[in-house]
Amino acid sequence: MDINNNSKPHYFGHRSRMKDKFLASGFDGFADYEILEFALFFAIERIDVKPLAKELIKKFGSVKQVLDADFEELMKFPGLSRHSAVFLTFLREMSGYYSYLDIKSPQSLGSPEAVVDYLITVLSGEKIEKFYVVLLDAGNKVIESKEIESGTVNKSIVMPRKIAEIALTNKASAVIIAHNHPGGTMKPSQHDIDATAAVKKALKALDISLLDHVIVSGNKYLSFREYNLI
Repeated sequence: MDINNNSKPHYFGHRSRMKDKFLASGFDGFADYEILEFALFFAIERIDVKPLAKELIKKFGSVKQVLDADFEELMKFPGLSRHSAVFLTFLREMSGYYSYLDIKSPQSLGSPEAVVDYLITVLSGEKIEKFYVVLLDAGNKVIESKEIESGTVNKSIVMPRKIAEIALTNKASAVIIAHNHPGGTMKPSQHDIDATAAVKKALKALDISLLDHVIVSGNKYLSFREYNLI
């Protein structure tokens, strides 16, 4: 009788097989819960985390929504320790930082598509309104990206001055501004339009161009430039 074999858990070797599959083809062929399960391998040792991954997706809706969840929400979820909740929060923040490094790399030309992808990454899951500024040099390379406000702010009064100061300090030649609409609509309000015009005017006085204002809602965006609003 093979006692050792009979005592092995049903998931014995599963992690190794999943890692081999990932190395061979990335996440091609992975179900959503398997992607989350794979991530949890690195936060929770020696147990079958598949049921936990499935329950997390059942609760939050998708892998993205799990990663977008607040740390406090994750801490309350049965089966997640503080270490695991920190790790999932880290994954979200790391994805935004990776996108930022991509647009800021010496090889990057700050293409509109790359900048928009970055802004979607950092803003799409936010539950409160946040306002970002992306600063570019004369060659359209990204100098810096900053979150400059969060929550409800009077953009038409506060933003023009603050953005102009930041752009001048960083010797930017051009600026892209962005904010998110947590409520789900991408339609710019009259307040958004007025604030954009005020920012453009403040920057023009310093001979700095406002290239675009991007509104992010979920995984979608609206570009003021594409809609001739700037």
